[in-house]
Amino acid sequence: MSDSVRVKIALDDIKRPVAKELELFEEKFRQAMKSRVPLLDRITYYIIRRKGKQLRPILVFLSSEYFGGITEQTYRGAALIELMHTATLVHDDVVDDAYYRRGFFSINALWKNKIAVLIGDYLLSKVLLLAVEHSDFEMLRLVSTAVKEMSEGELLQIEKARRLDIDESVYYEIIRQKTASLIAACCAIGAYAGGANNTQIEHFTRFGEYLGMAFQIKDDLFDLDPESNTGKPSGIDIKERKMTLPLIYALSNAGWLEKREITYLVKNKNNDPKAVKKVIDFILNSGGVEYAKQKMNEYHDKALKVLEEVKTEHSDQFLRNLALYVLQRSH
Repeated sequence: MSDSVRVKIALDDIKRPVAKELELFEEKFRQAMKSRVPLLDRITYYIIRRKGKQLRPILVFLSSEYFGGITEQTYRGAALIELMHTATLVHDDVVDDAYYRRGFFSINALWKNKIAVLIGDYLLSKVLLLAVEHSDFEMLRLVSTAVKEMSEGELLQIEKARRLDIDESVYYEIIRQKTASLIAACCAIGAYAGGANNTQIEHFTRFGEYLGMAFQIKDDLFDLDPESNTGKPSGIDIKERKMTLPLIYALSNAGWLEKREITYLVKNKNNDPKAVKKVIDFILNSGGVEYAKQKMNEYHDKALKVLEEVKTEHSDQFLRNLALYVLQRSH
């Protein structure tokens, strides 16, 4: 089904059933971030102020609600996810020499790399302590598995990006590890905290994984969609030599000579606006965008199919709406 015939979903509508819990979670999270070191408090306050759409905590709470209700363990699970996710973002910005994130200066831009790395380490230690202090060992296992997957995915991408030899199967493995594993952990932790059994948790892990795959493919499309509202300059993925699904598809269907030329431009001329435009035109003319949209919709449909297999007495409409929002979001 195409996006145009779907009802538009607002994020506020999705989080309505857990809006009060999310407000309480923000307060609990602020308290959990406090320390006795003034510099640390300044930085963590800055991190909290620039939080994004809160998709991950929303997923934890909606998953928990679906299986019986929101407990103190749900709040801790959401905190584990947020702490760990923030730690990885801080470290990513150092690795990527990135000075902006979501329109704000990154931690390393304001306080330099050494402090940014230490902040990331501090946040990871908070994950461990929060879980161990409450004997939340299963949730710690789920979060730790996601960190391992994300690290492996990042390293696999770095290894493959040197030669730009990422085919479609490798691409799916990279985004499964880098992006989908964390969204899968959100759903699994929420289900666990809500009282789901092992089979239901496995199903919800797959639901989150498929949702995460669709989420990342949507991100790939932002860079090529003139109507997107990301604020990202067109072609930034090409400038960063990222092998996205539309580009991979376009290259796989190109002739040998054209493939060699485009690969050369991405590898060696990625800062030349004319070269970047040529690559973008090549992708757009090859059907790469349409193919990526088709794959995104397939993963969305797979997620809904898994959701249908896990029936509880609670409505799954808000989870379905969230899955639809992943496809429709404009940033």
